[in-house]
Amino acid sequence: MKIVSKNRLLVGTAVLTLISGGLYGCKDFLSTNAVPQGTLVESTLQTAGGVEGTLVGAYRALDCTNNTSGPGWGCAASNWVFGSVVADDSYKGSTNTDQPPINDLEGYHWGGPQGQIYINQKWVLTYEGVVRANSTLRLLKKVLAASPGAFSTADAHAVEGEAIFLRAHYHFEAYRMWGNIPYYREDEVDAGEIPIIKANETSAEAVTDILKDLDAAIALLPTTPRAKGRASQWTAKAYKGRVQVYAGQYAAAVTTLQDVKTNGPYALEKSYDRVWTGFKQFADGPETIWAYQASSNDGEPNGNNANFGERLNFPYYTHFGCCGFNQPSFNLVNFYKVDAAGLPLALSDPNWNASSANFTAAATAPVDPRLDWTVGREGVPYKDWGLYNSNMVRDAGNGGPYSPKKNAHEQASGSEQIAGGWSPTQQNSVHMHLYRFADLLLLLAEAQVEGGDLSGAMANVNLVRARADSTAQGCGYRPTDASIVIAVGSAYPGCVGDARIAVPTNDPSIKWATYKVSQYTSFPSQAYAREAVRTERRLELAMEGQRFFDLRRWGLAYAAAAINGYIAVEKTRVTYKASADAFVAKHLLFPIPYLQVELSRTGGTDNLKQNTGW
Repeated sequence: MKIVSKNRLLVGTAVLTLISGGLYGCKDFLSTNAVPQGTLVESTLQTAGGVEGTLVGAYRALDCTNNTSGPGWGCAASNWVFGSVVADDSYKGSTNTDQPPINDLEGYHWGGPQGQIYINQKWVLTYEGVVRANSTLRLLKKVLAASPGAFSTADAHAVEGEAIFLRAHYHFEAYRMWGNIPYYREDEVDAGEIPIIKANETSAEAVTDILKDLDAAIALLPTTPRAKGRASQWTAKAYKGRVQVYAGQYAAAVTTLQDVKTNGPYALEKSYDRVWTGFKQFADGPETIWAYQASSNDGEPNGNNANFGERLNFPYYTHFGCCGFNQPSFNLVNFYKVDAAGLPLALSDPNWNASSANFTAAATAPVDPRLDWTVGREGVPYKDWGLYNSNMVRDAGNGGPYSPKKNAHEQASGSEQIAGGWSPTQQNSVHMHLYRFADLLLLLAEAQVEGGDLSGAMANVNLVRARADSTAQGCGYRPTDASIVIAVGSAYPGCVGDARIAVPTNDPSIKWATYKVSQYTSFPSQAYAREAVRTERRLELAMEGQRFFDLRRWGLAYAAAAINGYIAVEKTRVTYKASADAFVAKHLLFPIPYLQVELSRTGGTDNLKQNTGW
């Protein structure tokens, strides 16, 4: 049996599923075989260990892998390029000439040769994940047929359920990008076990197949995951509710998501700093539904398991050394301002985005504390790395004065890659949330609004807001670090000796902001409730690669108004935005990579049909 990706279908994918510098957790898998081989043939893989190793390889495709992705970051687990930069959350940042494919994506020139590079990378890794999941399923069947006792019934079901769940996840990623996608199952291979070339399904057909796989996974998976980071029955149920909301199946989504909320194992973290963190004791906490399990200092010589996909997104000219990408926008920072009642200013003041000034610690406008968990801004402690300074920005004219923060590790966490590969200071083991409980609560609230249950929706929004009001960025005082650009103690004498990264929102140590976030007391109309939920999703999930997919699923009119309005203002702040195309109907789906359409051709006919407008 050969476990390979078909080059005509997935140019750039790994030839052998298990040969990956990113594979870990079974690093002695080959060496423990009686006759280690350079090629993975059926006799090597057809064991319980071979199945488990293949499954680990399927999980590994959640993030960029050095042997499948090539140079570039269109494959990052967080979708920071497609979900944040392409939306109104962030700019590409860095310099104009670095990573030019992102320029075309940010400017909505998606059919151009540069933008196509990243779009193809996303396709390649997404379908590599599908290939690996299906390879696991085929291998499992062979092992069980040859050695029925190789797995217990429970373990066999769990492996099968995990692989089917992963297949659903990867197809959902493809659906969010391209809508009309081919859907591959394990039995759709030729005699050499290479995937056949299939035509696209419609978006509706793809949703049906994703839900079918999730139902199958739910029936097979245990309620408790076999190991940290593995899918369980509750993971699949939560994911099903997410897909139902995306598909507009609101009544069904309420049933699914309410069951998970009421009976599942998930809960909000008590403090926001525990959501995005390098501290191991908080990894895979109660809020984690589904995350890429980044791993640092695990023996992989180049640190490629340590958030390869996020390594560009750190402040420049500091301890991290590079690279200044994915910089939060002025629009996003302004969005965190609140009114006198502590509710989002964007809901009550049409001029909420008027200011183009650098919103530093000297600003007095009250803000939601989630601003300083999300954005590095001048004069505010950057976790425990000292005070952020806009001089840390690589090119402020190109990307503004702010830096991303959620993906950064705490200095005290010890999660930084010690050595190996390029710029290890930018690599860490912060787990990349692909889906978390706050997201689920807000999806449930969204479905409740569409079903007319405004009080239920408000209650779920208020749960998220209550957690937001619990803690804010603290001093994080670490006086011995030479990389601190401005000493915290000099700027804020009261911080001397105060190493707390998280403090109550009214803590007297806070001198860099006025934090205020209040509960809603009413949703007076469905229209107001809908906008309140959508606003909360941005406040809570900003810079997490969700924003653009949210905007698009809320419809052409909504997305076009948000994005075209954003471009109109931002081109006065970062002038390169003036070259951006207007967001129009064709942008509701990314173009299927032109290369993949060409390679799908058989007998002069393209099996993959391009999305409308491209």
